[in-house]
Amino acid sequence: MQLFIDTANLKEIEEFCHCPYVKGVTTNPSLIAKEGRSQEEAIRTIAQLIDGPISAEVTATDLDGMLLQAEKLHAIKPENIVVKLPMTAAGLEACRLLADRRIPTNVTLCFSLSQALLAFESKATYVSPFLGRLDDNGWDSARLIEEIVRVKRNYGYPTKIICASIRSVQHVETCALLGADIATVPYKVLTKLLSHPLTESGLLSFAKDAEKTRNV
Repeated sequence: MQLFIDTANLKEIEEFCHCPYVKGVTTNPSLIAKEGRSQEEAIRTIAQLIDGPISAEVTATDLDGMLLQAEKLHAIKPENIVVKLPMTAAGLEACRLLADRRIPTNVTLCFSLSQALLAFESKATYVSPFLGRLDDNGWDSARLIEEIVRVKRNYGYPTKIICASIRSVQHVETCALLGADIATVPYKVLTKLLSHPLTESGLLSFAKDAEKTRNV
């Protein structure tokens, strides 16, 4: 399972862009707004930092507007930009049309198996089910990921599943166990993937023992 970083913060991306385990970036209008930049400026800068898929979201709600924004976003760096589309009727129609133009897409705000199926059938490159928001509202996010993975495998859909709205290390591990293709992980959780108390105590023990050998 690949890992993306879910952020528009340039310092966070710079910290992880050379790590072998971070393969791409996902953004959304809310993340970009926090950085006080225009979307185009933010995406252009991110595209200079990381050579992998970068999800940039349209903000239009109508089909023509989505297609126009999609073309502009994709043109920033065609080999890396993935156009992020909402799970709406217009978003799915845009998804199908962009697939015909060979522009990669990421259908976002997916909260059910039926929605994922529609994204599969609309030729989405990626679909993004949201774990944290489901859990917050009393649904079983792990069960949803399991179901989406099963349907993908049953019918051989090429769409990749991006687990989004990740809130914890456990979310990441669950997605990996269930067979998701990608987890897009916020900075705070990504840093925690490296940590374990036994690793830390083991390193301290090794350091102390290494110090003893210097005096032999």
